[in-house]
Amino acid sequence: MEQISVKASYQITIFHNEQNHYRVAKFLPVNSRQSITVTGIMPVLHKDHLYELSGCYVEHPRYGMQFQLHAYQVRQPSEKDALIRYFSSSLFPGIGKKSAEQLVEALGEDAIAKIKADAAILDHLPASLKKHKYVILNGIEEQNGYSFHSFFVGHGLSLAMAQRIENHYGEQAVALVKENPYRLVYEIDGIGFASADKLAQALHYPSDSIERAQAYCLSVLMERCMRQGDSFLWKEELVEAINQKNELYFDVDACLEELAEKKLIVMEGTKLFHHTQYEAECGIASFLSHFPYDDTTWECSGLIEAINEVEKELHVTYDETQKEAIRLFFEEPLLLLSGGPGTGKTTIVKGILQLYKRFYPNGKAMLCAPTGRAAKRLSELSDAPASTIHRLLRWNITDNTFEVNEQHPIDADVLFIDEFSMVDNWLFYHLLCACGHVQKLVLIGDENQLESVGCGTLLKDLIAAKCFPFIRLHHIYRQAEGSEVIELAHGVLEGQEACLKNGRDVAFFPCENFEVKDQIIKIVAHALEKGYDPCDMQVIAPMYQGVAGIDALNHALQKLCNPSETWKREVHVGNRIFREGDRILQLKNQVEDNVYNGDIGEIIEIETASENALHETVITASFDDAIVSYRNEQFSHITHAYCISVHKAQGSEYPIVILPIVYDYRYLLSRRLLYTAITRAKQAIVLLGSEDAFYYAGSTNERHQRKTALVKRLVGSNEEEKVPVYDGELQIIE
Repeated sequence: MEQISVKASYQITIFHNEQNHYRVAKFLPVNSRQSITVTGIMPVLHKDHLYELSGCYVEHPRYGMQFQLHAYQVRQPSEKDALIRYFSSSLFPGIGKKSAEQLVEALGEDAIAKIKADAAILDHLPASLKKHKYVILNGIEEQNGYSFHSFFVGHGLSLAMAQRIENHYGEQAVALVKENPYRLVYEIDGIGFASADKLAQALHYPSDSIERAQAYCLSVLMERCMRQGDSFLWKEELVEAINQKNELYFDVDACLEELAEKKLIVMEGTKLFHHTQYEAECGIASFLSHFPYDDTTWECSGLIEAINEVEKELHVTYDETQKEAIRLFFEEPLLLLSGGPGTGKTTIVKGILQLYKRFYPNGKAMLCAPTGRAAKRLSELSDAPASTIHRLLRWNITDNTFEVNEQHPIDADVLFIDEFSMVDNWLFYHLLCACGHVQKLVLIGDENQLESVGCGTLLKDLIAAKCFPFIRLHHIYRQAEGSEVIELAHGVLEGQEACLKNGRDVAFFPCENFEVKDQIIKIVAHALEKGYDPCDMQVIAPMYQGVAGIDALNHALQKLCNPSETWKREVHVGNRIFREGDRILQLKNQVEDNVYNGDIGEIIEIETASENALHETVITASFDDAIVSYRNEQFSHITHAYCISVHKAQGSEYPIVILPIVYDYRYLLSRRLLYTAITRAKQAIVLLGSEDAFYYAGSTNERHQRKTALVKRLVGSNEEEKVPVYDGELQIIE
């Protein structure tokens, strides 16, 4: 089997035999978002140290894909390493690591100075390097020599990070960072303590500095909040988290006081907020307490008659609950609309849009959702254009800011936000900042689905505050058509025993965790033989690692759905193979390409380095209306989409969902996760695994209840009489 070399930082040991030093450990490869499992003889490992691993990828029948180690060594960064990393970065298209090493070997560590002094020196290089002459000259000239880009890239930061640093500090970037590299943690979005600490070590910055201690405290606060979805941490909780890994031995209380003085954290009693989360919560409460900012009076005489006419146009019959929701839209500035699948939320939105156009023909309504697939689905169901929130706000990915903001607000009178349970506090705050001209907000979601990936429980908090008109839809339209999927979902919500039954739309196959992969392959193969399109089926799983995890299932399903062929080009990226015809999942927002986190596309072409002007491998994929090309440094933005996580599936629907539920997932299983997964199925769902695990999930609440202070802020900032909740039932509609 072919030996490969992987540079990766050590994370954690899963198993270690003290006698022979055999170890199973997690490593994070350089320029990757996904950790790998490494097995082999490893006597000593140090957390976050960079290692060069030699070995090969193998597929374990029980534990999935692993990297089988043959040899390893610690990589200590040097000026030579920094220069090689610089020349092999995307600043120099077509120059890989080997060519960069040859270049530095030939010209030495002062290569850039030599090239700037006499470009003809490149003419004396070997033929394999001379062909890159103009790429080298252009790269050096464009970046003005060994400037901030080469400095930061050479010391382990990504090119995107280097660009953010330049945008923030300008020409003083290198000088300011050398003065205090830890300022990056609280001044540059997206740069954490680990990156700043590596840079500081390379610069021989004092390891016992107060700047390091403050950056560490701040990063632990934000990282813990983001991981748990909390808006704040209790002080004792943060102190405990810091002390668990505190190798700095600093005074935590004094450090927190200084951070508070700098307004990097906010202390409310024993609550500790990162300043961004505090600003978001206070900003949301303040905006909504004064909303709307326009005193326009809405006249809708003859609304009942107009509703009757719209019913005929849309071929629906609204009941009293639905009519109440429509009436509240015209009478109140903000409406909360919550309900599960099949309860007709979108049908109400269609009616509101029709009536709004009728009463206000010159008015402007906009629709948006957190993900691209959710926005597309909203547009299709409502017959109106919709966009992602990031696109609506014109997100600048480089510095994580929005061009549509308080100074340049949204040009709309009415704004609908769908899949609102997926929206976090920070994003909603920035959306509200841009809503100065908006007169009405409609927030639509399902309070029983998974909460946002980011901090907060927005939909839950806005409902709990009882400050806004709220309609909860109970009656299920799809259930009237005999949808067993919806019956199963609500059986899970209601804690019904024995709700898992085989039927026309629901099937269950018992199997052990190590049998899941083979069973799914049989199910999908059988469906393909019967003529089903692969796009009609979506495998969803809660966990990435393990024999029944997403990675292992993607590897197996790729072999079935898109096997290797002589005429299909492919490229190896770590332990993955991307092949023409593969279904892929976008993992990161790329606003400039109109593709967003959670979008699913197909690889339509792979170009090798010898075939294009960039002299590097390029993967081109189709995402509905967008064609996107990925270069080497962007390969980590995509993964296979034959199996995806429940979180990535949220906001989308698929004709058929295949869902494994086994005890391997037990630490992630909950009623909310199971309900969200089931409700992704539009027509049918196939479950497999353990019936006990299914009922365990259905009876389990989340292990961590998110901490927020938004309800208190909303209630405290709204002195008026609270609007009562309208908790009616939705009757059968079309």
